[in-house]
Amino acid sequence: MLESFKLLFPVSGVETYFFLPPLIMFVISFFTSISGMSGAFLLLPVNMSFFGFTSVAVTSTNFFYNAIGIPGGIARFIKEGRMVWPLAGWMVAGTLPGVLIGYYLRATYFPNPRIFKLFVGLVLLFMAGRLLWTVWVGRKGNKKPPADRCVIAELTWNIQEISYRFLGRPVRIRVALLLLLSFFIGIVAGIYGIGGGALLIPFLVGFMDLPVYTLAGASLFGTFVTSVAGVAIYSTVPLQGQTAPPDWLLGFLYGIGGMAGMYLGAKSQRFVPEFLIKALLGGILAVIAGRYIWQYFVV
Repeated sequence: MLESFKLLFPVSGVETYFFLPPLIMFVISFFTSISGMSGAFLLLPVNMSFFGFTSVAVTSTNFFYNAIGIPGGIARFIKEGRMVWPLAGWMVAGTLPGVLIGYYLRATYFPNPRIFKLFVGLVLLFMAGRLLWTVWVGRKGNKKPPADRCVIAELTWNIQEISYRFLGRPVRIRVALLLLLSFFIGIVAGIYGIGGGALLIPFLVGFMDLPVYTLAGASLFGTFVTSVAGVAIYSTVPLQGQTAPPDWLLGFLYGIGGMAGMYLGAKSQRFVPEFLIKALLGGILAVIAGRYIWQYFVV
């Protein structure tokens, strides 16, 4: 009887039950959106390892998932007054050029994901270690913020610095450093199809000591914009004589599950202690990194 619920997705060659892609991404995106990520960095292993979707179009399908799924989380952060618009804008300004370069590198040098997955695995392992170290060092001072005061205040910005207060704590972000990080992470995001937030947030939290509660909304917005650009680039810009548009239907099904998961995850974030968010993020990155590195040596 269940066979009647199966669909064949011709672009990717995936054949599965129509309810499975949205269900998978609902669960993934709920937990990852608490850390300010869309879950696309976990979608690629799902596509490649579980569904056998390994062509270059898997990257653009990741981008399309982000474009469909992320608005739910963004809407929630805006409603709760936790969207730092200047931060989101500078993220986009740095990431977009990187995505274009990443597309060129993906199509030209990384059609086989094996070598690139080793590189990504090492980067993710380093970031996971850094985040888990900050959790261990600051474990005694980590507390859940008061949910009714979890808003951003006194926001000012210029071309040099973004500053605001959060829970009485002054926060300052150097725009030049943010642009530089966003650009290089945008290159990796363009190759991998994750929009950039999954890689940028660990750097901002782990190295710049910024409160993750104030970064998640901007990260999701930046990921949304760069993902829309990524879909357009992969679908219209030919390299080596062809484009690599996404599997539209599969990406849409992932996206509707992700939209619901991200909305609920964003709603839940302010009730979760920051050290748990950092530990969740670090743990997820460590697992994915270990899987990629292991696959490189055993495949």
